[in-house]
Amino acid sequence: MALEPVARAVAEEVARWGAMRQTGVSLRYMMEFGVRPTERTLLLAAQFLHKELPIRIARRALDLDSLPFGLSTKPAILKVRDWYVESFRDIRSFPEVKNQEDELAFTQMIKMIKVRHTNVVPAVALGVQQLKKDLGGPKAFPPGIHEIHQFLDRFYMSRIGIRMLIGQHVALHDPDPEPGVIGLINTKMSPMTVARIASEDARAICMREYGSSPNVDIYGDPGFTFPYVTPHLHLMIFELVKNSLRAVQERYMDSDKLAPPVRIIVADGAEDVTIKITDEGGGIPRSGLSRIFTYLYSTAENPPDLDVHNEGVTMAGYGYGIPISRLYARYFGGDLQIISMEGYGVYILNVLYSEIKHTEECGCIHLSMIFISQN
Repeated sequence: MALEPVARAVAEEVARWGAMRQTGVSLRYMMEFGVRPTERTLLLAAQFLHKELPIRIARRALDLDSLPFGLSTKPAILKVRDWYVESFRDIRSFPEVKNQEDELAFTQMIKMIKVRHTNVVPAVALGVQQLKKDLGGPKAFPPGIHEIHQFLDRFYMSRIGIRMLIGQHVALHDPDPEPGVIGLINTKMSPMTVARIASEDARAICMREYGSSPNVDIYGDPGFTFPYVTPHLHLMIFELVKNSLRAVQERYMDSDKLAPPVRIIVADGAEDVTIKITDEGGGIPRSGLSRIFTYLYSTAENPPDLDVHNEGVTMAGYGYGIPISRLYARYFGGDLQIISMEGYGVYILNVLYSEIKHTEECGCIHLSMIFISQN
């Protein structure tokens, strides 16, 4: 592992910890463990994280150092790798967590690690953008480029897990939590409410970019709730609705016809929650469907440069909204499917999972999102 100027001893320790097996944690376990946080339960959680986080972080550092096509040598990727190595060193150098004082200090330390990694996604996007320029665009991509996609799927899924574990532990220290909220988990989350807020946020972006925005109509039972991580669902709906709004707006902006609304339908079943988002934005060409979940493709032109320090949200360009949304859906056992209908067609809804798993990637409640783009 070429970690210069990082000391060889640290590199060897990263390799050793990266080879260890990580432990999955279920949504149900997080809820049950954190429902009444005490000094003892918080201490046990900190002790678990003290051993678990170095494994997950080391794995990502190793991945970042062994990417194909020279991606590991891009300055943005090197910066991200250094963040992971620094966080690994911080945790490994922290003494064993033995009492409440240790636990509070450890919590503060991992809170700062979470802040350090805030810009990982745009930084990696910058590195990928640099690689795309070097390769000359999609038509010139060499065989095996799918390895980049596989790495990024694995990398971002792990990042979701790391931030979830840290965020959950930190949030359990909130002295005045909202009713029904356990750490980051809202035990009575209303998907209708989240859909409304996320849609309003997406419309605000569309208004900023184009000066106007299609409406968003939402259908479902306003009284239905289920336990989930509200920011995760908000991100998914926001990204998907943002894409739909852009497609509809660009299709109708020069038309005398009124732009049709984007529609969201929330359906609750005994084991599944299904959120259907439909638009009339023209659909996606058949040739583009196979690339829509990759990180090397976007339906919009890429921005001329990507600023790692810019946290503003653009309408399109990174090509990350859809693949990242699918990872968030899959994190607790759901999925995201896209069906493009060129011309007038029939709505097809499928892939609703009913099997309940008990690890992070296969969670305790299934959130399946089906995004339908029609012509």
